[in-house]
Amino acid sequence: MITRIGAGLLSVAMLASTAQAKTETPRWSPQAGDVIQFDVLRKGKPFGTHTVSFDRDAEGRLIARSQVELKAGLGPITVFRYNLDATEVWQDGELVSLDGRVDDDGEKGQVEAEREGALLEVNGTEFQGEVDGKILPSSHWNFAQTQASELLSTEDGEILKVSVSDQGTETIEAAGQPVQTTRYLMDSDIDVTLWYDDAGRWMKLAFTARGQNIEYVLTNSY
Repeated sequence: MITRIGAGLLSVAMLASTAQAKTETPRWSPQAGDVIQFDVLRKGKPFGTHTVSFDRDAEGRLIARSQVELKAGLGPITVFRYNLDATEVWQDGELVSLDGRVDDDGEKGQVEAEREGALLEVNGTEFQGEVDGKILPSSHWNFAQTQASELLSTEDGEILKVSVSDQGTETIEAAGQPVQTTRYLMDSDIDVTLWYDDAGRWMKLAFTARGQNIEYVLTNSY
């Protein structure tokens, strides 16, 4: 999501002390039926939605499905469209498989990844080969990526180099309620700011591309 949404867009509070929260291990883990849903705003105006839904398959494995639909236009004319559908399968905390498809304003990409022992075999538009099986997808719902140095693109299989830094605590509004969060800066091709609550739940996302401010506003409370 980091690279393609940013590339497409290029074309077209209060601080609180939470020392205790920072020392605790985030306790949230997704359950079947959980849904994370954001309204996506561009320059403060509706731009689309981003939803992550969770389920369990017959083998008890966690299924995480990300769906992103973005559209910008001038009156009735659509000038930019982005659609992503990516499904992750997890078992015992390990990524078993990833299947992603993206249509970035007509430019299409895909990735399929399957676990082979300690490795993932990746077949994507931007990368084909084996990677460390501990790599995380770039879907942002997983708090563990705040410790990552690489992410696997859910759009095209690119191996994304990232540097994540803790930017301090902040009280934000999420799902209509004030929420105490920790803010992280993910430095990559486009810098992305992420907010997670004390339990490790994804609360907000923001980035800027050529003066266009993109913001994710959480609309549900998990």
